[in-house]
Amino acid sequence: MSREILPDYETRFLFPPSLEDWVGPDHPVRYIREFVDALDLDKLGLSDEQKSRREDSTGRPHYGVRLLLKVWLYGYMYRIRSSRALETACRDLLPLVWLAGTHRPDHNTLWRFWNRYRATIREVFLQSVRVAMSEKLIGMVLQAVDGTKIKSASSKRTAWHEVDLKKILGELEQQIGRLEEEIAAAGEEGGGPDDNLPKDLQKRDELRTRIKDALAALTEADRKHMQPHDPEARLMVSQGRTEFAYNAQAVVDQQIGIIVAADVTDQENDEHQLVPMLEQTAQNLSGYATTTLADSGYHTAEGLAQAEAMGANVLVAVKEKDREVGPYHTTHFMHDEQADAVICPEGQILPRMGTRRHHQKPYPVKTYRCRVFSTCPVAKLCSSDPKGRVIEISPHHQVVIRNRRHPNARELLKQRQEIAERPFAEIKETLGIRRWSFRGVLKVKSQWWLICAAMNLRRMLAAHP
Repeated sequence: MSREILPDYETRFLFPPSLEDWVGPDHPVRYIREFVDALDLDKLGLSDEQKSRREDSTGRPHYGVRLLLKVWLYGYMYRIRSSRALETACRDLLPLVWLAGTHRPDHNTLWRFWNRYRATIREVFLQSVRVAMSEKLIGMVLQAVDGTKIKSASSKRTAWHEVDLKKILGELEQQIGRLEEEIAAAGEEGGGPDDNLPKDLQKRDELRTRIKDALAALTEADRKHMQPHDPEARLMVSQGRTEFAYNAQAVVDQQIGIIVAADVTDQENDEHQLVPMLEQTAQNLSGYATTTLADSGYHTAEGLAQAEAMGANVLVAVKEKDREVGPYHTTHFMHDEQADAVICPEGQILPRMGTRRHHQKPYPVKTYRCRVFSTCPVAKLCSSDPKGRVIEISPHHQVVIRNRRHPNARELLKQRQEIAERPFAEIKETLGIRRWSFRGVLKVKSQWWLICAAMNLRRMLAAHP
């Protein structure tokens, strides 16, 4: 005889159920608890403050740092980033109810915790790296650095653009001029001016003042575009779209995808990010990987030279415009430092012509010009300059050449995309991080560190099925 199984709301337990039985022994939420409980509050800079708050006998009891940090980490690991949504989840989601010990911190408490301790979130991220190191989940063989653009919390629609503001200001000036002429004409005719005219004039005058203030702010910041609600955000191109955004950086280890270094910058490109990310990697891991990969956005002669001086073995993809094309590409010209000359592919010697300074480069470059151009049989294939081919040699020329001739470059660079871009795809698609929740580069940095800490915990959980 079959019977339906229906919920029984009248059952009473003889003994209360144990909180430990609410989630299974292999549930991911247990890893979060163990991770946070193992944190050293002294390194987080929280021990003194927590001690003073414990000794304060006035006011209502406060929620501990570990409890609130567990809630935030769980939220970022499972797409819950709003303090209000976390408040609701602490009531409705059984794993989070268990993790919070049945406590229900409200959204104001969660927000105050974030606002008070956001500067220490970086230590939480660093602790995730240390745990991965201790569990031998960081191989230190192959790592990749990359960046991704994430949109600002402020809308592009309310931004200031110098060209648009100047255009609107010109139209306003014309409108205000016409209104003033109408008011003056109405006064001369003896009839009182239309009551609407002064109000229209006042509105336009106020708008003109605001536009002039915005233009002054753009001039002071030496910028053409600005989001007034998030002035540190910059217009950046990502996937063919231009948005106000920040540039999130990460160095990822190949073994299981642990993020070993993370930062955020307001610079629109990655050209000056290679060295800072290498420095942070060395600080976090006490050394560099055997090889560190980067895409062509990081390729600069200065960056390669600094990386080599630091002792880091890096391989950076060559920019499209600098790739070898034809037998007379610049890379086929050999520089003889002792003779201070350049030898072309045909064996001709290009003597030193002088030194040139570029406005975009902080260092001078040596120039060498071909003297036999007029009689050279391959002159037209070599250059279209009627005065002869000119070769520029920078102080970092040899470093650039060594990077081009890096052993196994093609095979290694094929792995870069899988290593570096996979975590970004998971952050954007799985965790749903496509827009920052905060404004200002310092707050955005803290959010990125928490995102990367959550990602590292997810990777470590996957490595321990």
